[in-house]
Amino acid sequence: MTLRDKKLYRSKTKKILGGVCGGLEDYTGIDTVLWRVIFVLLCLPGGLPGVIPYLIMWIIVPPEPARKQVVNKGS
Repeated sequence: MTLRDKKLYRSKTKKILGGVCGGLEDYTGIDTVLWRVIFVLLCLPGGLPGVIPYLIMWIIVPPEPARKQVVNKGS
């Protein structure tokens, strides 16, 4: 599956604050820890370079949709 086939969502399972880094992991395949380190490093030069993009993504990126459970209605 290519990135064009995927949609970016905020993760409901891999989240600490808003699920942005977990969603980026699902979308790009890059580990959540690395995304968190990137955002923390961006916060070092005054905070805004890391906080503003995270907050914007938290607001704009939709939450992960609920997964449909397939119910086997026995034979």
